[in-house]
Amino acid sequence: MKTILCYGDSNTWGFDPETQERYPGDTRWPGVFRAELGRDFTVVEEGLNGRTTVWDDPIEDHMSGAQYLLPCLQTHKPIDLVIIMLGTNDLKYRFHVSAFDIAESAGRLGDIVCASKTGPSASAPKVLIACPAPILEAGPFAETFRGGAETSRRLHAEFGRMGRERGVPVFFVDEVAASSPVDGIHLAPSAHTAIGRAMAKEVRSILEKK
Repeated sequence: MKTILCYGDSNTWGFDPETQERYPGDTRWPGVFRAELGRDFTVVEEGLNGRTTVWDDPIEDHMSGAQYLLPCLQTHKPIDLVIIMLGTNDLKYRFHVSAFDIAESAGRLGDIVCASKTGPSASAPKVLIACPAPILEAGPFAETFRGGAETSRRLHAEFGRMGRERGVPVFFVDEVAASSPVDGIHLAPSAHTAIGRAMAKEVRSILEKK
């Protein structure tokens, strides 16, 4: 049985933009992903609302994905593959970071995974980095993410560059789903379904490679 860790933010946790509560397990993309993969896989959901790639949040504590990643890997080892789906919260106005920096920060998390020795027999887990969909400056989070929509539209190109330079596969969320217009940053159930199904195909392809 192979173990896959889904390491992300509120869109991995399953934040519902309509109710601001959590979607049921079979609605969230990791749940859809698990169902698509079947019984030979264990899928670990590690989503945290507000989590960034590497940035310490001056308002909310313990949000840096870099700080918790290694303990998380060690907790769930041996891990065959890690999916990193972060970067949306880096778009908050308080951080003032570029699309280049967000992509590099996601790449840094991939570096941590590759150096972690938390795969089978102390090997490195394989890694898949997901590039978030562009956001909309709408709804209750519009001021928090002021200016972030424009930066988010450059993430696709920068994550693609980062993946090519590191030799790491990148999954582009915007090719299968879009952010909800209700709050501009979270995902509707249909988006979770599309991501989970497409992610399962991508992961099977990665794990089949030697």
